[in-house]
Amino acid sequence: MKLTKLLERLEYEVVQGEEAIEITELTNDSRNVKAGSVFVCISGAVVDGHDFAKDVAGKGAVALIVEKEVSVPKHVTVIKVEDTRYALALASAAYFGYPADEMKIIGITGTKGKTTTTYMVKSILENVGHKVGLIGTIEAIIGDKVIPAKNTTPESFTIHQYFREMADAGCDCVVMEVSSQGLMLHRTAGIPFEIGIFTNLGEDHIGPNEHKDFEDYKRCKGLLFQQCKIGIANVDDPYFEDVFKGATCKIETFGLSKKADLRADDTHLINRPGYLGVAYHVNGLMDFDVEIDIPGTFSVYNSLTAIAVCRHFQVPVDVIKEALKKAKVKGRIEMVKVSEHFTLMIDYAHNAMSLESLLTTLKEYHPKRLVCVFGCGGNRSKTRRYEMGEVSGRLADFTIITSDNPRFEEPQDIIDDIKIGMAKTDGAYIEICDRKEAIRYAINHGQSGDVIVLAGKGHEDYQEIKGVKYDMDERVLIADILRENKEQGIEV
Repeated sequence: MKLTKLLERLEYEVVQGEEAIEITELTNDSRNVKAGSVFVCISGAVVDGHDFAKDVAGKGAVALIVEKEVSVPKHVTVIKVEDTRYALALASAAYFGYPADEMKIIGITGTKGKTTTTYMVKSILENVGHKVGLIGTIEAIIGDKVIPAKNTTPESFTIHQYFREMADAGCDCVVMEVSSQGLMLHRTAGIPFEIGIFTNLGEDHIGPNEHKDFEDYKRCKGLLFQQCKIGIANVDDPYFEDVFKGATCKIETFGLSKKADLRADDTHLINRPGYLGVAYHVNGLMDFDVEIDIPGTFSVYNSLTAIAVCRHFQVPVDVIKEALKKAKVKGRIEMVKVSEHFTLMIDYAHNAMSLESLLTTLKEYHPKRLVCVFGCGGNRSKTRRYEMGEVSGRLADFTIITSDNPRFEEPQDIIDDIKIGMAKTDGAYIEICDRKEAIRYAINHGQSGDVIVLAGKGHEDYQEIKGVKYDMDERVLIADILRENKEQGIEV
């Protein structure tokens, strides 16, 4: 491939060397440089790729794409651009032959609801014969291949690598989560989104290594709606107009309010032993009844989003209804049947906002007791611990404080921080550091009519302790506990 092919959609300056040279690889990881490579120098938060310029030239790189001055031998071509992250995105698309152009790309952004909505959309579209690739917080799915995720939105090179595999595997659609970080860092730059979706916005991801303030967070979310054909938005969200003020796409809305183009009427909760759900009537652009096996008002929003997307694919109503009934997401209000008397579920809620939303939703079902089992991650903000402790103390009837991913901290120190937040409430609690024992206590002390939620781990199947990830899947722990109970003659 010619270097000029990689650069054809970019504005650039040739600082030294020739642009019409043959290249073999494109990378932004100096460890992957081989003879004939193009190396893109990314200025990261921790490492600056420009510092590796001489090193990669010595490994055989024939060209560097830079945004600041570097010193390399004269035989190495140096291409200067304004932003190397943006350049990596467009060059990656070219390197893999613009695979996004061969499929319809659906991007979902928002603070909450992205993951569940992606699986709902995938489920519905596959029910009418589409082959759908998925990129998200939990995993990337390419046909039968499942790749665990490192980031909600991967680096641009990885995205286009996945797109190429998806197109080659026969996918005609891709549904992907688009994080504000991904938008800010140009990981999705140049992708021709068919549909962009806005779920909601809350004050999250504000900090030194994320967004400088809430205004920046809103601005970055809005970038998606400057590169899609159709924008589908939650009109009930208070920040809807802020996010869409620079939008260049056609806009459709969904929500519970009368002003929504697609709305949910007559919403009502469904509560049976071991089962929580929600039902409603779709009105506006479509007209039919829906029942979902996932509880809460946010499930109404998530499913409305999926319906709004699938309307553009002319999916029949009966298929939508059936697919929504079957759509499940690992670790997102995932109900696990352990007893005829109470309900147990696993959820990824791992910050105060998501835990508050979850517990508030579950309280709407009027359980006899709402029991929350949770911990907090080590080497993360102490404020999160105080806030989560306060939320659980205020909303749950009983809290079991345990360990999450302690990382390089002592689990008891984290628990002590959580208790500071708990102390601001009258909430009853117990502390059981070992997570399996905490779950055992919750199950064996479950009362008729209880709703018990294991919060924080969700889809994760490991526990990180001092740099090592140990196998720990809550579904496996629950199965082990039930088996051990049976052996000991304990009934729940």
